[in-house]
Amino acid sequence: MHTGIYKTRQLTVFLFFFFAFSLLIVRLFYIQAIRHNFYYQIADEQHSISVELPPVRGTIYDRNMRPLAVNLNSESVYVNARQIKDKEKAAKILAPMLALDEKFVLERVSRNKAFVWLKRKVSEDEASKIREAKLEGVRLVKESKRFYPNRSMACHVMGAVNIDNVGLEGLEIMFDKYLKGQSGWLNSSRDARSKILEYYQGEFIPPKDGFSLVLTIDEVIQHIAERELAKMFERTTAKGASIIVINPKNGDILALANLPNFDLNDVSKRPIESIRNRAINDFFEPGSVFKIVTASTVIEEKVVKLDDKFDCEKGEAKFGRRTLHDVHPYGMLTFREIIEKSSNIGTVKVASLVGPERLFKYVKGFGFYEKTGIDLPGEVVGMNRDIKKWTPSSMLAIPMGQEVTTTAMQLASAIAVIADNGYLVRPRLVKEIIDDRGQVIKEFPAQIKRKVLSPDAACRMRIVLAGAVQNGTGKKAKLEEYTSGGKTGTAQKVENGTYSHGRFVASFIGFAPADKPVLAVAVCFDEPRGGLYYGGDVAAPVFRNVVDESLKYMNAKGNYKL
Repeated sequence: MHTGIYKTRQLTVFLFFFFAFSLLIVRLFYIQAIRHNFYYQIADEQHSISVELPPVRGTIYDRNMRPLAVNLNSESVYVNARQIKDKEKAAKILAPMLALDEKFVLERVSRNKAFVWLKRKVSEDEASKIREAKLEGVRLVKESKRFYPNRSMACHVMGAVNIDNVGLEGLEIMFDKYLKGQSGWLNSSRDARSKILEYYQGEFIPPKDGFSLVLTIDEVIQHIAERELAKMFERTTAKGASIIVINPKNGDILALANLPNFDLNDVSKRPIESIRNRAINDFFEPGSVFKIVTASTVIEEKVVKLDDKFDCEKGEAKFGRRTLHDVHPYGMLTFREIIEKSSNIGTVKVASLVGPERLFKYVKGFGFYEKTGIDLPGEVVGMNRDIKKWTPSSMLAIPMGQEVTTTAMQLASAIAVIADNGYLVRPRLVKEIIDDRGQVIKEFPAQIKRKVLSPDAACRMRIVLAGAVQNGTGKKAKLEEYTSGGKTGTAQKVENGTYSHGRFVASFIGFAPADKPVLAVAVCFDEPRGGLYYGGDVAAPVFRNVVDESLKYMNAKGNYKL
């Protein structure tokens, strides 16, 4: 009996283990054969990693290959939140190290993820603190950080990039597809602590670094322009200011600056009023600087000679129901003197000799009804009416720069027409795109848009505008060693539908040397204060200082023809 029970128990145990072993065999077969791919994928995902290798963003150089935007190695902090046991303690330690809010850090380290960014592109001091702390699950990774050696220089030209080095503004976004390059990839293995194993690396696709830009900007002239603009900006406590220095022959922008400006290396702290590029984003009534269009029209159309005389009626003249005034009372003035002294009455009388159709033709010809085409994003064009919508009073306003709007860039292009024997040239900021070996990938040649004036008319206009500097309202634009020509402007801003007596745009546009110009410049101040608001007092001295020093530099450098 006992033997039978013993055998029964043996059989039961045998059957139990046989059945269990059979289940294990079936399960093993299921895992190894049927579900092989599924479990292999899980294991591979745990131990294999594809690492994106970011490219180095292209450098931006000035015309003489001085770097204006470069890339530096930086470190970023990330966490493997799954490895951090005491989340609150980690947050309390990390927050002051990285100048972050403790709640923000706690939320990050509480995520059920193996990779969570904590702070990108930290300072060397912050990275050093992280290394010294040796916190479990907290690591550093190298990244490339955009750096601008000259901080705020040409900030509105350069623009900005985001934390991932993607262009957001200015040339950085305009040429982002060339600058950014292409990412590479590394397929590698990692251990149980998610650390990459350097000796178990698989497929490697190297990144393609971005191309570089060579600008028309000259760092030295840009520095001069920004320095002199800032001096007058602070003196007048103006709302804003712009300056553009251009080579009239080929449209090369040698300097472009706006105030207020900002630090390119810390764009998150810039004030709102410093963001926009005023030179191409703001339009305004130009006032008397626009008289270069009226004067060019009557000279090109041969309706006046430089010494023809007009009665300026002692500074007050009635045209229909409108009365015009001059700042100073003038009697008989020659056409040349009308422009030199900026007589409104004389200018309107001269304009009446050509009529609205011909004046409209030259206003369009000088480019005031279109964008200049500068290679920057966001350029606007002023709100100018078609001739069909001109009123009878338009010929009393437009010839002297009212009822018409312009940008500083359009003014720079317009004065360059006169400096360049009558040709309207498209302004440009980028000369070429090059690779890391200096080979040219793409060129941006000078582009003549059209002929506006005959060389003879342009020459006569240079004579007239040289007189405006020598004898007229632009005396403060006289240079020490060179001759110059130009026109002042003091435009009243429209306030509540009428012209303000306290808010002005002060401007000066000019060129030098007067006989064979190599520089054309536009200087504009928005609402200068402190008792200075005339273009001749505010903008003309900036022109003088910038051009005088720039010409000396250009002559000494020998790469410019004077």
